[in-house]
Amino acid sequence: MNPFANALLWAFLSLMLLSSTAASETAIQQDIRIFTVKNPAGKITGATIEKAFETAGFLIDGNNDMNKPFQARFGATHFPVYRLATIHDPDLSAKLIAVNPLMGLLTPLSMSIWQDLEGNMNVSILSLRGLSRMTRIPMNNPDLIALADKMGEALTTALPSGHFKPLAYQKVADASMPLSVTFQATFETSKDGTILDAKDDFEAEFEAEMEPIGFLFPGFIDVNEELQERGNDGFDFYDTYSVCKLDVIFPIHKVHPEVGAFAPCTFFLYKQKNDSVVHMGFPSVQNWIASTDIADKSSLDPLIKAENLFIDTVNGITE
Repeated sequence: MNPFANALLWAFLSLMLLSSTAASETAIQQDIRIFTVKNPAGKITGATIEKAFETAGFLIDGNNDMNKPFQARFGATHFPVYRLATIHDPDLSAKLIAVNPLMGLLTPLSMSIWQDLEGNMNVSILSLRGLSRMTRIPMNNPDLIALADKMGEALTTALPSGHFKPLAYQKVADASMPLSVTFQATFETSKDGTILDAKDDFEAEFEAEMEPIGFLFPGFIDVNEELQERGNDGFDFYDTYSVCKLDVIFPIHKVHPEVGAFAPCTFFLYKQKNDSVVHMGFPSVQNWIASTDIADKSSLDPLIKAENLFIDTVNGITE
């Protein structure tokens, strides 16, 4: 090969390496992933996607057709199909909760399923980086990697011939940014009561306070039961709620349907046996804002208002 051709070859290889590295860095910095495929015949549905995840070993905690409540509440829908689903893998969740109980923020995981106006079926999920940032579990944790890979494999089965969209959101926050709102409280027990009675009293009041201000609870998991079945007897209780608010998700989904990777959000409450403190928390709205470049006032205002209502309600019950 002559020197000129050799130089051209090396320049081409260097350019390809830089492009590959840049693409990899772009993929890593994103907190969500969107898998998409053309679906002109409508053969891929919420039900077929659910089946693929179920076959992959996930429990399906919810798969809600949001167009029905949107039509009932707002008299309108935007996408031909828009669903919010929640899933979890009990085995991997148990292993990851043992690493950091913040894994409850993602037990269950959320994802949105929508057919866009061009006839493509799409599913949004958290990336490995998103899973790590939320739970504070390192990205090199093998069980966290296994969870991310398992979701990706389920998607390739659910949406044959599909692919992950290249994403370039600019607001994606630094990894050190707090991504959850957490609370600590001490549950008082009555003379004849137990800590589980006190927990039940809190949850009854929590539901009674939240529902009148528009929060819905499409799912609930007794995580502690799953932990005990897998040999972890370190908690007095560990519960998680799926929480959703139509006034929040309706305006945002029209511009950012992918926010279903965070909605419904998960509210956890747990108490370890060697600790007198009850820990509670839910994902911060900064996940939505920083991960999908939300900037419009019509989306931001209800999002921030809902978070403030949530915080005030929990603080009001525990004070």
